[in-house]
Amino acid sequence: MKRRDDVLLVDGYNMIGAWPVLSALGDRDLEDARDRLLEMLADYQGFTGMKVIVVFDAHQVPGVGSTFKQHRLTVVFTKEKETADACIERLASELALRSRNIHVATSDMAEQAVTFGKGALRKSARELLIEIQQNRKAIERKVEQKTTVRNELDGNISMDVRMKLEKWRRGQM
Repeated sequence: MKRRDDVLLVDGYNMIGAWPVLSALGDRDLEDARDRLLEMLADYQGFTGMKVIVVFDAHQVPGVGSTFKQHRLTVVFTKEKETADACIERLASELALRSRNIHVATSDMAEQAVTFGKGALRKSARELLIEIQQNRKAIERKVEQKTTVRNELDGNISMDVRMKLEKWRRGQM
């Protein structure tokens, strides 16, 4: 059972490589693939209420790393010489101390084993994609239900008022 204070840690590039639509997009433009992943995860966060933290490897890029908000997600680019796996392990340990359920989304089996050992729940890239697709279908069903139910004024007013409105519409008042 998911709680509002649950946290999902996502290995960003692992998802991009594992999800066919993002993998194809990433081959053409990695920045577009990252943006699309963040959009999908923002929808997931909004639907589930889980806090989502997306970690991207920047260990081969010189710099101090960065953390920022985008689409209400927390996005982390690791610092130089730090892998996404190491960052996720550190975050899982820190967050587990706050009595939260930590979910780690990666298809890296070694990473799954390490984070599971730290008390996190494992979720493969495939499982997360299926959840996101199911959530999207549930949202679409809710939207369809709301559009089929019309809140018409016509059935809620008296005949006298209806006649006055009709005269007013025709310019007879």
